[in-house]
Amino acid sequence: MSAKCAMVKRPFPPGQKPKKRRGSFSEYGKELREKQKMKKWYNLSESQIKKYVLGVAEKRGKVEDVADALIQKMESRLDNIIFRLGWAKSRAQASKLVSHGHFMVNNKKVDIPSYDVKAGDVISLRPGSRKKEPLKDLSAIMKNYKLPEWLAFDKEKGEGKVVRKPVAAEVQLPVEIATLFEYYSR
Repeated sequence: MSAKCAMVKRPFPPGQKPKKRRGSFSEYGKELREKQKMKKWYNLSESQIKKYVLGVAEKRGKVEDVADALIQKMESRLDNIIFRLGWAKSRAQASKLVSHGHFMVNNKKVDIPSYDVKAGDVISLRPGSRKKEPLKDLSAIMKNYKLPEWLAFDKEKGEGKVVRKPVAAEVQLPVEIATLFEYYSR
């Protein structure tokens, strides 16, 4: 029982200690976490998401709801529409398929995943891509797939169409959109 005794120095027994639980995050930590969720959800780089958020933030006076405007911007990317049509299993796969040039928008080949698709645009497969492995059985895949209300699919032609821009309530993101604007307003 000397002054160096471990039991005297510390009020807990020797051995492995339980992990300490962290407290709640700071405001910055919460905003950063929401931004990271959005990046992973849409498979975007830091510069891409920053460009979208700041671009929509500049139009604050002109646009009624900036959250809706940001969601419309993200959802109208060509790679996201390919994913929403059910032609790819993930947004990463959709981005790869688009960058390899498998799709046409209004009968023009597009190989840019961030291409902004407008309402009324028609998305179709290139004739040479119909025999490629992930795109072979689109008609079979589309039988059981439920499309979002803002997209349409023509079974005879095998084409998808953007009927209108999506609304925030239809998309149901796991992110608080307002925190993205707060994060980039620093």
